[in-house]
Parts: sequence; structure tokens; C-alpha cells
Amino acid sequence: MLNIVVCVSGGGTNLQAIIDGIEKQIIKNTQIIGVISNNESAYALKRAESAGVAAFCISPRKFESREAFNRAFLEKIDELAPDLIVLAGFLVILPEDLVKKYRKRIINIHPSLIPSFCGKGYYGLKVHREALARGVKITGATVHFVDEGTDTGEIICQKAVEVQRDDTPESLQRRVMEEAEWIILPKAINEIALRKAGKGKEN
Repeated sequence: MLNIVVCVSGGGTNLQAIIDGIEKQIIKNTQIIGVISNNESAYALKRAESAGVAAFCISPRKFESREAFNRAFLEKIDELAPDLIVLAGFLVILPEDLVKKYRKRIINIHPSLIPSFCGKGYYGLKVHREALARGVKITGATVHFVDEGTDTGEIICQKAVEVQRDDTPESLQRRVMEEAEWIILPKAINEIALRKAGKGKEN
């Protein structure tokens, strides 16, 4: 069984895609053991509670320093002891110690075809605004491993989405979620779960 922790800052649509994927067995041999948000008003926390998943809010605003927040965040992750950490719209820079300790065990979903429209400052609607401003005909989403850089880790999978002539940043964002993000994030988790199960059989 692959035990995962999902980290999210906002509405949690990708979290819902994971919850639904597990329920429908699109994602096999996997369970969510915790959801962590930095935002106490994030709807993702309600999604977790509705699914019977333990939900935690660890907000940098509640700590006297970034170092104190980083320690608390790492302590919670260690307490949950996940096999995989999934960043599903998590707008917090991970502590370096966490990235090192969980190397190749943290994945992120990004709403573009990396290396386009990625890196520092590229999140949310800005990604889609820039794609439209540049006039690209194809965009999409990418799942990648997390390293010390921003959107620089090894790519796991990508899916393209065609840009339509009348797209707005909002409509493009929605279609990238529906046609790419909600498909490839469950797919990537399932592939990691299957690899883990396969290794278990070998051992």
C-alpha cells in the first residue's frame, strides 16, 4: 500500500481527483493518510474531512519565524511517515531539509508543459495569462519530482491541451485542469504505487 500525504493551499480540485481516483480504483493500492494546508480557509480541508481523511493546517503566519514553521512542517510530515508527498497546488516553498530527506518521494503538478511557463512566480492564472500572451497553440500540465529548484525536477508525465481562439486565462485554466491535471496526477500516483507493489513482490 502506498501511503500518501497531499499538500494543498486552495480549493483542492486536484485533491478531489486523487480521492475520486482511489475510490474508482484508477489509483490502486493507495491511501491518503493526511492532507496538509498552509491556509486554514482552504476548501481542500473540507474535501479531506468529507472523505474521512485527517486534515491539518500548518500556517507560516502562526509561527514566529520561517525556521519555526519549517520545523513544524517537517515534524508533521515525519509523524505521518508517508511513502509519497503530493503537492497539489501547494503555494509554499518546501524546507530544504524536507526535500533532501524525501528525495524522489515528492511530486508536484504544474499547469504547463515544462519547461514552458514555469519557475519562480509561475503559478495559478499567471501561467495561463503568459501562455495566451505568448500565443502558444498547445499548453498542458506536467507532473514532476521535486528537487531544490522551482519546477526543475525530473518529469514524470505530461499531457497537452489545445489552446482555443476564444480562451481567457480562466477558461484555459479550467480546461487544463479537466483535460490534463485531473488525469495525469492520478496516473502518476498509480504508476508509483504499482512500482512499489512490484518491488514488494520481488522482495
